[in-house]
Amino acid sequence: MNTGQAQWRRVPLWAVDAGLVVLAALDAWINLYGEASAFMWACAALGCAGLFLRRRLPLPVFLLTLPMTLFMDVAVAPIAALYTLATRTRNRPLMAGCALLNAAATTLAWPLSDTFSGDTFPGDRTWTLIEFVYTLAMAFVPILCGQLVQARHDLARQLVEVEVAREHERALYAQTVLARERAQLAREMHDVVSHQVSLIAVQAGALQVAAKDPDARDAARTIRTLSVNTLDELRHMVTLLRASGGKDTELTPQPTLADLQQLIANSGIETTLTGELPPGTSTTAQRTVYRTVQEALTNVRKHAPGARAEVRLWHDAHHFGVTVTNTAPTRPSVALPSAQHGLIGLRERAELLDGTLTAEPTPQGGYEIELRASTRPA
Repeated sequence: MNTGQAQWRRVPLWAVDAGLVVLAALDAWINLYGEASAFMWACAALGCAGLFLRRRLPLPVFLLTLPMTLFMDVAVAPIAALYTLATRTRNRPLMAGCALLNAAATTLAWPLSDTFSGDTFPGDRTWTLIEFVYTLAMAFVPILCGQLVQARHDLARQLVEVEVAREHERALYAQTVLARERAQLAREMHDVVSHQVSLIAVQAGALQVAAKDPDARDAARTIRTLSVNTLDELRHMVTLLRASGGKDTELTPQPTLADLQQLIANSGIETTLTGELPPGTSTTAQRTVYRTVQEALTNVRKHAPGARAEVRLWHDAHHFGVTVTNTAPTRPSVALPSAQHGLIGLRERAELLDGTLTAEPTPQGGYEIELRASTRPA
């Protein structure tokens, strides 16, 4: 079937039209042979030759075939014209009217007075009506075939559009996955690298102030400068990665609550840990709590030197979370770059757990960060 269709499509359109004109002329010659006048031959020639223009002017070409159907019992020219018209138009009243015209021109005798003459037998009128109905039904056959071809072309076009839409959807999905991975990578870079580099910068600043040896102070100053520059570059990289946006993808290895004690011990901040989370807390929730504590302690180290911190894990019937509270700083802080990406990432993590994150100062001059998540599956 596909091979035959491919071969048929390779036939030039002019060759198809020429063959159709020859077939229509042969049909007219058979019906006019031996009893045709010059006028009838002219009508037949005009109707057959008009088939060359049937693709450009389907309605005028059909009208050109009507005169020849008044004088002879032809089929090729009017059927071809009706079929072409049906493939080119969606005006159904127009097609119905053309079918009626074709049936009337084929059925009526010429001159018209012979058809409606009072001398005609009643039986002849009955047969004329039957022939009209039969011819009308035959006229609708090429119309229906033309409409079927038109519907097939519409369906093929719609299938192409659907395939293009699917390709576009697949491309958008791939971009979305990539964007989520980039956003997750940005969060992980900030949570892990920024935390460690910030501690290095703070320790170097403290060493620069406390050291007595000039070489040690110069070394501490160099370390702090390099750390600050590294943080600036890291903020820039995180900004670029976050530009695509996204939510959650998994990266390994990932910390859990089991690593919380080690995180507090390495923070260099006097911190107390109390409370616990409900049994069966998911790995994603444990990681979110860990990152919240990590970011909070990093901010304490950066912005509240000498402050103490309290990490409280809690849960009730409908929610669980962690609250990190620090006291007021006891000495001036060292200025470090910050773009607030840490809190933005924590809020996104909280949303994944159907929860919220709040960060606000306390009346005593400290600061409090609280993660509140729902115990229901997000």
